[in-house]
Amino acid sequence: MPKELFGTDGIRGIPGEYPLDDQTLYWVGRSVGGYLRLADPHPRVLIGTDTRESGTHIASEIAAGLAEEGTRCSFAGVITTPGVACLVRKEGFAAGVVISASHNPYHDNGVKLFAGSGMKFPDGIEEQIENEILRHRNGRPPAAAVRLAPDRQLDEDYLAFLRGCMIPGADLSGLKIVLDCANGAASLLGPALFRSLGAQVIAIHDRPDGRNINANCGSLYPEDLQKAVPQQRADLGVAFDGDADRAMFVAASGRVVDGDGVLLAAARYLRSIGKLKGRAVVGTTMTNLGLERALAAEGLALVRVPVGDRYVLEEMLRSGENLGGEQSGHVIFLDDATTGDGLLTALKIACLVSLQGPLDDLVKDLKAYPQTILNVRVRAKPPLESLPEISRALDDAARALGKSGRVVLRYSGTEPKARVMVEAERAEDVQHWAERLANVVRSALGA
Repeated sequence: MPKELFGTDGIRGIPGEYPLDDQTLYWVGRSVGGYLRLADPHPRVLIGTDTRESGTHIASEIAAGLAEEGTRCSFAGVITTPGVACLVRKEGFAAGVVISASHNPYHDNGVKLFAGSGMKFPDGIEEQIENEILRHRNGRPPAAAVRLAPDRQLDEDYLAFLRGCMIPGADLSGLKIVLDCANGAASLLGPALFRSLGAQVIAIHDRPDGRNINANCGSLYPEDLQKAVPQQRADLGVAFDGDADRAMFVAASGRVVDGDGVLLAAARYLRSIGKLKGRAVVGTTMTNLGLERALAAEGLALVRVPVGDRYVLEEMLRSGENLGGEQSGHVIFLDDATTGDGLLTALKIACLVSLQGPLDDLVKDLKAYPQTILNVRVRAKPPLESLPEISRALDDAARALGKSGRVVLRYSGTEPKARVMVEAERAEDVQHWAERLANVVRSALGA
């Protein structure tokens, strides 16, 4: 049964409105705390936020609910989402709560939950917590919000962990790197990490004001980084999103390198030192066909799963692979971390540039097949296979493209949208089938 509150990446909404109103947030805290007390009468929970102006208030309301359940809260203040996941796992917290809407604009926010393992709660546990929230949210009014003071030692602990993940033999001294911090959670941590390792850092979009997070900057808008890297004659550019769980790259030439390029470069390196497990890389339905063919040329397989880093991780744990990720820049180095971590990914790629040369060279033979994604706003989300007109259009596209292309049609996990992805060897085929399928979806389900 579909969940009402939890999407593919936690709870999302507009602060002050359901489900991010004070009453619901309080019961998020109460419900999480109540669940945790089943295993520990006095659990510890770590809370962190990105730089949105609504973050601290949301954190305080959830902390009030947690406190009512006897939970002890530590507050990291502004920190990356994977930073919370890392610290929860390393420092023995029962759970972590991140207040962030990732790459969305400032007026959105969200709540992400992590279990003590540093991984997102399984769907069944989220459903259990959600049922408790929905059962109580119209009952007892929330207690007074808890005043939270950041513990800056948590930043230092996280940075120390990252420094310990450097590739042996790499030396970042003198490496010139431009960091686009998206005015988000990496604004202090990103420059601090690379400067501590001797790199020459030029930071842009690193002055958050509560409202400029992801605003025409960061991983979704790499144009400023593409200009800055050649202008500064930098060795590498990195763009994070608002909560820095993803990273996109710009090579010295100005070429944008996405998660597919990261997976190819990392897979080759890990295989070369005998540390790529399973002779496969885990990607998603959105992973470019070019990566699949580049890996095949190396004798490596691409395993595809549904979109979402939780599904990538589940497959890695199930089948034993240690490298996986998404085109969007979520990359999981499972030997180091259980989540996609933009700072960790940036560190790994910087190390590879130090050891093996320019990023341009590391991905020069990766041919990205023409691909487009069209979003169609929908009024409902019935099973797509239940709609005959959509099924016919998908069959027509599959026959026409054959082995030279792919079509993926899915609903967004966080928005009322259907996403149409078409990929093929010829750009004209991509455009034709994307528009045709989008029109069919619009006719059947358009809002």
